[in-house]
Amino acid sequence: MGRQWLRLVWRDLIVPLLQAEHDLAPAEPNAIEERLNGDNRRLTGCDDDRGLVFLLRDTAGHPIGIAAGYSWAGIAELKLMWVDEACRGLGHGKRLLDAFVAEAAARSARRIWVATHDFQAPGLYEKAGFERVGEFAGWPEGHSNIILCRTVAVRRPCPAAASAPGGFQAKPA
Repeated sequence: MGRQWLRLVWRDLIVPLLQAEHDLAPAEPNAIEERLNGDNRRLTGCDDDRGLVFLLRDTAGHPIGIAAGYSWAGIAELKLMWVDEACRGLGHGKRLLDAFVAEAAARSARRIWVATHDFQAPGLYEKAGFERVGEFAGWPEGHSNIILCRTVAVRRPCPAAASAPGGFQAKPA
């Protein structure tokens, strides 16, 4: 009977509590994402991940545009692209995108990925040399989520990329 009780207590200690926590402070998901990134670095041998952010501010210092993402392992991803509605149509989105692409290329990124909705800016990306590689209809309902990619430079692989599990070798340009 003593052993059975110990087994139950031991099981209770290792079963994590699952609960909804939709309003976490940004620091907690960021810390968890850093743990994931650490695993990714360890598994691929690539430890060159860095944020890649360009911010456009008005004369008062308020943000009116951003192109934000990261580069890692010869790839860059643009995760956030926005220009204030009052400032659209003035070329700011193109300036931000051009700066993001140039910095990704300077970091030897071979490809840049971006996801956008059909009601956002797929035309901006296509004019900048991005090609549609996927589209998810009905996300949101009545619209599509579009995945685009642009090849920008010759890739210099991370030291362990050739032997990394699930790693890939870039095709010659």
